[in-house]
Amino acid sequence: MLAGHLAVALGAKRVEPSLPLDVAVAAAFAIDLLWSVFLLLGLESVQVHVGDTAFTNLAFVSYPWSHSLLMVVGWSGLALALGWGLYGSWRIGAVLGGLVLSHWVLDFVTHRPDLQLWPTGPVTGLGLWNSIPGTIFVEGILFAGGVWLYLGTSSARDRTGRWALGALIALTGLIWVSQPWSPPPPSVGAVAWGALILWLWPPWARWIERHRISRSTV
Repeated sequence: MLAGHLAVALGAKRVEPSLPLDVAVAAAFAIDLLWSVFLLLGLESVQVHVGDTAFTNLAFVSYPWSHSLLMVVGWSGLALALGWGLYGSWRIGAVLGGLVLSHWVLDFVTHRPDLQLWPTGPVTGLGLWNSIPGTIFVEGILFAGGVWLYLGTSSARDRTGRWALGALIALTGLIWVSQPWSPPPPSVGAVAWGALILWLWPPWARWIERHRISRSTV
């Protein structure tokens, strides 16, 4: 749920305006950022499986350390502690922890049963990805809502603030909505290396925010 995760990060700025956008984005995508590294290290595995669900050609074979519920709760707790330690605010810590946990919740809605409750534990998932129209409808509403909430918290300081944000939204939306009609990845290695692109999202968000101003100060 690429667009959905970005939507939650953008919406978090309405909940806690003092939270830097890049930190919110990093938290919302945290377990996917870990997943890309764990894939390359051989700690987790994925397979290219055409038609695994209607929306994706990937079979998420094993990702217990990044995506099992127990580990995500642990990663969420770590984010909470880091938020409190770095910003001296339990509220910011709670928002960061919630962002990390939200990733599993959204994946639970979209994935077929492949999310472990704990490493080596049973798997779960509601399987929204089995319906292309359902996925586009549900995630599209979430994406639009997150963008709308964020636009209510800030305005562009200059052209960069406007176009950098628009480009991130457009690229995220394009990657997301094109998945069902894109050719399958050529190899598992391509999936692993391609997943690293998400590491660009937090610095991109930081660049955006440097060129925007909070509406509360306008």
